[in-house]
Amino acid sequence: MAVDPRGEDLKRYLAEDPGGPVVMLNLLRFREGGRDSYAQYAAALEKTFLPRYGAEVLYAGEGSTSLVAEQGQDWDAVLLVRYPSRAAFSRMVADPEYQQVTHLRTEALTEAVLQATVPWPGTGS
Repeated sequence: MAVDPRGEDLKRYLAEDPGGPVVMLNLLRFREGGRDSYAQYAAALEKTFLPRYGAEVLYAGEGSTSLVAEQGQDWDAVLLVRYPSRAAFSRMVADPEYQQVTHLRTEALTEAVLQATVPWPGTGS
C-alpha cells in the first residue's frame, strides 16, 4: 500500500488547484511499533515545517469506534492539516530538510490516505 505521494500525484494535485487554502485529510494505519516513529515525525512537522510554510494542525486524534465501515476499514489516527495553499504544501514536501525526516512517516505506516479537501460552496470554510 502507498503511504507517500509520488511525483505524478503532486503534479496532478497542483494542476487541479482551485486556489486558496487547502485542508489535507490524513488517515493513518500504523505498523507495529510505528507510533513512536510517527511521533518523531509529527514533532518535527509541528516545530519546524508547519510554521515555516504557514500551516497548522486543525485536528489530530486516535481512531475509535467505527459506526459505518467494513472489516479492516477503520483507521488508527486521523489528522486535518490546513495549508495556506497547495503550493505551500508542495514546497514543504520538496524542502531538503523535510526530506531528511519524512522517512520517519514512511517507516511508521502500513497504509495512509492523504487527500486534499476543498470547502463546499457557501460554507465559508
